[in-house]
Amino acid sequence: DDISITHLSFRPEFTSTVELKQRFLVEKTEQSRQANVIAAEGDARAADLIDKALDEAGDGLIELRRIEAAEGIANQLSKSKNSVYLPHDPQMLLNITGAMQ
Repeated sequence: DDISITHLSFRPEFTSTVELKQRFLVEKTEQSRQANVIAAEGDARAADLIDKALDEAGDGLIELRRIEAAEGIANQLSKSKNSVYLPHDPQMLLNITGAMQ
């Protein structure tokens, strides 16, 4: 009285579609992996170039960025219609990175 299904068959179109989808997913995963590897290699190369530039130029670029940031902050504060109170220390705006460490 027990009925057992031992064999199922599908239309060739269905089987072909399922196989194509599986191949697509495998290829998509592989391309995503390759993209991640390429991005990581690019990031590593950029970090090496920045490190080399800093070694050659010293901390001049970092100091320039600190001065530009301080200038931007001072510019924004000067345009404010509100009262702004700053600490007495004249180096406060130039010591941005020191405060973050």
